[in-house]
Amino acid sequence: MWYAARAGNSGDWNVARAVRLAGPALRPEVIVAAIDDVVARHEPLRTRYPRTASGPAQVIVPVHEAEPRTDVVAVTEAELPRRLAEFTAGEFDLDTDLPLRARLYVLGPREVVLALVVHHISIDGRSVAPLLRDLVTAYLARQAGAAPNWPPLPVDYADYTLWKHAQLGDYSDEWSRATQQLRYWADTLAGRPAVLEFPDARPRAPRRTGAAGAGAVVAVAFGADVHRALLDRAGAAGASLFMVLQTAFAVAVGAFSGSADVTVATAVAGRDHRLLDDLVGNFADDVLMRVRLDRAAGAEELLDQVRRVALAAFAHPDTPGRRLKRCLLQDATCPLFQATLILQRGAAVRPAAAAHGGLTITEVDTGVVRAKHDLEFGLVDRYDRLGAPAGIDGIFIYPTALFERATAVAFVELFTATVELLATGYRGPVAPLLSGFPAAPR
Repeated sequence: MWYAARAGNSGDWNVARAVRLAGPALRPEVIVAAIDDVVARHEPLRTRYPRTASGPAQVIVPVHEAEPRTDVVAVTEAELPRRLAEFTAGEFDLDTDLPLRARLYVLGPREVVLALVVHHISIDGRSVAPLLRDLVTAYLARQAGAAPNWPPLPVDYADYTLWKHAQLGDYSDEWSRATQQLRYWADTLAGRPAVLEFPDARPRAPRRTGAAGAGAVVAVAFGADVHRALLDRAGAAGASLFMVLQTAFAVAVGAFSGSADVTVATAVAGRDHRLLDDLVGNFADDVLMRVRLDRAAGAEELLDQVRRVALAAFAHPDTPGRRLKRCLLQDATCPLFQATLILQRGAAVRPAAAAHGGLTITEVDTGVVRAKHDLEFGLVDRYDRLGAPAGIDGIFIYPTALFERATAVAFVELFTATVELLATGYRGPVAPLLSGFPAAPR
């Protein structure tokens, strides 16, 4: 992410959230003070990443010097979508800027929209919940005329980074954990296809290395019955729901690309200790799974292969992509992966709004979609209050410069059909599932 920002692609890594706040006596200055409180509490939100003679460095700005950028502007409801999209797409200078900026769009005396943009180098998906929770706590405290009385964090992000360095060791040590992980990936990915080619794709326009393009989304959903059947299939195979979905994804990517050797990816949370749960910071990373579709005679054998590959990948999550690329006999401009599927746990029913002390909070769409990869699923499995499966839903993100919407929809339909086939208990051969991708109508 740091190198991408140096190349001018910082905006591709913005993590943006917008919430509508409604309630009596809303005071913008109190919201600004609450943002300052949260930045003071979480060190990554006041960390700069300047270039030094030995590479990038993390420089934590002292609380009394940190000045989060929070603008307060008056807008109309009609202007809001455009203003939100412009604000959330703006770039950070990681050398000099704090990695967080905020803007309050004042719609009236009882209603504002708060937009927060944090560079991904300082935040991950699991950080959003503690960030917003602490922001609400700070706002309610400041509204009452007091500083937030939250428990101190058990550790800081810097503690985690020092522990991680000590755990991994140095690449100069051939027996270090870092070296062993690098060796695993170099061996695992040797000889794989450098780039997967997809049907009905437009010619790839030259773009800066690591740059994301404009994206669009296609919704995807599976009902509770399919969800339940997938869990049963996973349990019978000694696998997880994620592994069954990843199996279907690998099949769909193989059929779409015409390749029986596909590398797909997912994200790992990286929070392997409860002391990290309430921290804001970037603990996540991508891990790769090379799936050899031609080495599985049937669906059950393929699911077992994906299970083993996924477990091995999760055991080797710490190799930086730039270092790995130097170990592979392929052009360094080739992506490590083009297709990714992420599954997160969610609630059965997402509340439209939440109330805190008379303050109603509703999420607002920022209107910006960036496609960092060719094929990307973000899925959520949901459960009711008794823990029963309630369905799986999410989105498929695709680059509009590469695919027509009809092609993206056709790929989602292929993936959906493959998932539902596995849910019905299909144990037949894999080869027929790779027999070709129907060209999308133009």
